[in-house]
Amino acid sequence: MPMDIDQIRALSNDDMQAVNQLIQQQVDSEVALINQLGFYIVNSGGKRLRPLLTVLSARAMGIDNNEHHTLAAIVEFIHTATLLHDDVVDESTMRRGRETANAIFGNQASVLVGDFLYTRSFQMMVSLKRMRVMEILSEATNQIAEGEVLQLMNCNDAGTTEARYFDVIYGKTARLFEAATQLAAVLTEQNEHIERAMQEYGKHLGTAFQLADDILDYMADSEEMGKNAGDDLAEGKPTLPLLYAMWHATNDGDKALIQEAIEQSNGLPHLTRIQGIMEETGALDYTRQCAQKEVQMAIDSLSAIEDSKYKEALIALAHISIERTS
Repeated sequence: MPMDIDQIRALSNDDMQAVNQLIQQQVDSEVALINQLGFYIVNSGGKRLRPLLTVLSARAMGIDNNEHHTLAAIVEFIHTATLLHDDVVDESTMRRGRETANAIFGNQASVLVGDFLYTRSFQMMVSLKRMRVMEILSEATNQIAEGEVLQLMNCNDAGTTEARYFDVIYGKTARLFEAATQLAAVLTEQNEHIERAMQEYGKHLGTAFQLADDILDYMADSEEMGKNAGDDLAEGKPTLPLLYAMWHATNDGDKALIQEAIEQSNGLPHLTRIQGIMEETGALDYTRQCAQKEVQMAIDSLSAIEDSKYKEALIALAHISIERTS
């Protein structure tokens, strides 16, 4: 019987409490607005999935110090900084079922506090005194920024290919997962084979997670998924379910409807019809199959490490990452 999320959280409870304490300490600033906004986002009910992956991976490889707590907090700060900036770029008003920071504090404060979290994460990297950690995280952070720019370029582009879509989700989502799990191997001084395997685990898990998110945009209500249904459609984002529905629509009218929705960001009034086209073409099923393949590749990568309850938790997390869509 695979672990459920409550068992995984119980297993990692001590580690995650230490990570959360560190996050609270490190978001502290003499600047009042940073404290206010920092407290809001740190306590915004996020899943802390990336730090959880970091500590579980480190434990699975026998970490014998507390460096994984610092690494997990760094990963969460980088992730949170990207969310703050994303919500400004996307003009989002809701995330994780709450108002976004930019909706409450304004765009300027959100961008600047995002910068604070980025730079704080680099201060914490230095504290680990490991050049390899700096190398991997600085490269990952740069690639995340590239992924965000590529997504911006793909917006309103109905000619986006499946390959380009996967390039975007690698950069904007999977790359940080990949760095988190790879760095757990670096901290525990694993050989190149295991480090590569953990890198692959994170990459495939992150890809599956984003595919699941893109499915949810067309099937869940805002309360269930913590954002507004059809947000991606409203922003003209050519995600895989939308592209697949356009490519396989059975008549020119449906193809034209989706093409215009992508190019003009005007698809929200047609959300119900577009969901119907997705049903007819099997677009969500296709995307779900892609996510399941990524999950299996993630799990296969873990054959490189020894069996343990932490490895079981990593396998279970891979399955849980896409359960939200079934």
